[in-house]
Amino acid sequence: MSIYTTIDSPLGGILLAGTAKGALVRVAFDGAPQPGWRREPGVFAEVERQFREYFAGERTGFELEAADAGTDFQRRVWEAVAAVPYGTTTTYGELAATVGAPRDRIRAVGAAIGANPLLVVRPCHRVVGANGSLTGYAGGVERKQALLTLEGALQPQLAF
Repeated sequence: MSIYTTIDSPLGGILLAGTAKGALVRVAFDGAPQPGWRREPGVFAEVERQFREYFAGERTGFELEAADAGTDFQRRVWEAVAAVPYGTTTTYGELAATVGAPRDRIRAVGAAIGANPLLVVRPCHRVVGANGSLTGYAGGVERKQALLTLEGALQPQLAF
């Protein structure tokens, strides 16, 4: 059985799910708990604190325990994603090269990134298209843009 809570953020509600000891299993925007999950907000107090600091611009990375699943390939890709520095971006092709995947496996790298269960914590929002385009993000491209702007990797959009 998993436990969960939801927290508010400037980008909407965030679902935190994990083990009874507080190891994260899932972070999702506007996510819904699965049947049988139990709401336990106190277990995620440290996670919530780190998210508040991140959105306030006071934190550039997360120091949280995660209970990862995934294939060996996914975990390699997720480790490479986690190593992308705050305030920067990388491309799917660069990430493929980092994990030793041939160019014809870029789609597999993209699929592994798309399967990342720890949005924001494992910063897959920092992976962009080869031309710099903000392609795909499980939290929505608008949130990806907002996260990259928060981190200084994109300039804020001016409204006229």
